[in-house]
Amino acid sequence: DVVETQEHYKSRWRSIWIMYLTMFLSSVGFSIVIMSVWPYLQKVDPTADASFLGWIIASYSIGQMVASPLFGLWSNYRPRREPLVVSTAISVAANCLYAYVHVPHSHNKYYMLTARALVGFGAGNVAVVRSYIAGATSLTERTSAMANTSACQAVGFILGPVFQTCFTLIGEEGITWKLVHLQLNMYTAPVLFGALLGVINIILIFAIFREHRVDDMGRQCKSINFEGEESGVSDQDTEGDVDHVAVVAINFLFFVILFVFAVFETIATPLTMDMYSWTRKEAVFYNGIILSVVGIESVIVFMVVKTLSKKTGERAILHGGLLIVLVGFFILLPWGKKLPNIQWQEIKNNSIPRTISTEMLMPFWSLQAMHLPSNHTVEPVGCPVTQSWCLNTPMIYLAQYISSDILIGLGYPVCNVMSYTLYSKILGPKPQGIYMGWLTASGSGARILGPVFVSQIYTHLGPRWAFSLICGVVVVSLLLLEIVYKRLIAFSVRYGRMQE
Repeated sequence: DVVETQEHYKSRWRSIWIMYLTMFLSSVGFSIVIMSVWPYLQKVDPTADASFLGWIIASYSIGQMVASPLFGLWSNYRPRREPLVVSTAISVAANCLYAYVHVPHSHNKYYMLTARALVGFGAGNVAVVRSYIAGATSLTERTSAMANTSACQAVGFILGPVFQTCFTLIGEEGITWKLVHLQLNMYTAPVLFGALLGVINIILIFAIFREHRVDDMGRQCKSINFEGEESGVSDQDTEGDVDHVAVVAINFLFFVILFVFAVFETIATPLTMDMYSWTRKEAVFYNGIILSVVGIESVIVFMVVKTLSKKTGERAILHGGLLIVLVGFFILLPWGKKLPNIQWQEIKNNSIPRTISTEMLMPFWSLQAMHLPSNHTVEPVGCPVTQSWCLNTPMIYLAQYISSDILIGLGYPVCNVMSYTLYSKILGPKPQGIYMGWLTASGSGARILGPVFVSQIYTHLGPRWAFSLICGVVVVSLLLLEIVYKRLIAFSVRYGRMQE
């Protein structure tokens, strides 16, 4: 056995911390502008409608879905610094483009669409980050490192809107630098701040990040990504085939996990408006508070699950997480007899027509900027009569909704971390870039399809059908997990090199 030196250990963990930072900045890049996209879009291109906003929100996930396998493949054969720097540079350039979408005289909305898609493309480096952490940690370190990675990602999603709120102090007009046609205001300052963070990230990657690889027992290994020779154990421990049945199963489970969470965060605003007669402003405000608390809950769960997995193992925790998610959606089914308040009249000649399907194509936070016009005195509230199910479907009580939020906020982070951890252990010591790319792409695809699914089923059939189908999908996932349960073991355990 080759014992890892203290210097190698410190260098390896410094590099892992740079990966944590990269993950954090990637999620900040998504969430830092999400609340201001709609008013900025209206300002730069009045021809854009709320439907186009849905495409702009989705373009991030589409870009990430396309880029993840490409960056993952790149990282398998070249030093990981290359795809990391290139992807971050793309995000920096995309943020700068976003700050300048007001300059062209026409088609500004398409420039904004391109900018957000490129930010998502740059976020494809998540696959590189995950594959590096998988290769640079032993089996005993893996769960903790993956949990830390997911926690950094979650904190980025939480802090992004906080940064955005701080930048609103600059105001809508802000400062104009005519020499370079730059407007520094509440819409452009966040992305320029994101670009600055990206530049700092690139500098740290060059200055601190080093390629390291250890085997499942923590012994120093040679790496195809390493610049030069690194002493260590031979690659004989990489011999053997990856269990592709287990790989496909985890990809499917991860898709389902991201799919149901995308449905959960998308349905929040329209569901509460229909059930509790909340105005748009009330729905965004209250759901913003609830989902912020859920985000904090998730970070705590990421920390707790690191310790818990050492006692029970990842498979049992994944099983428990899926059960909690199932109970969370089961609670959301309408059980009582009381019907929701019915909205009998639609307001005519309103510059913001109430179209439920459009609202649900956007995450809850993107609705925050959709203010009613100043001459608008009465906003229709309640369940619109155009949704026929409103006339015969019982309401979902507020206690049901909040209980569901708490349970899903508990189950989702558990499933997220355990999926990544099990996946990396199943793949073993071989380069994981392309595999991590496919896993990230499946998650991005789920985040695209989730809002589309819920907008169709909820609008036309109602919450009973929507949440019943979600429960059915989770049950299928639990059955699949039972079928492949014994195959979800580490590569080294499968080939008898380590005991489980």
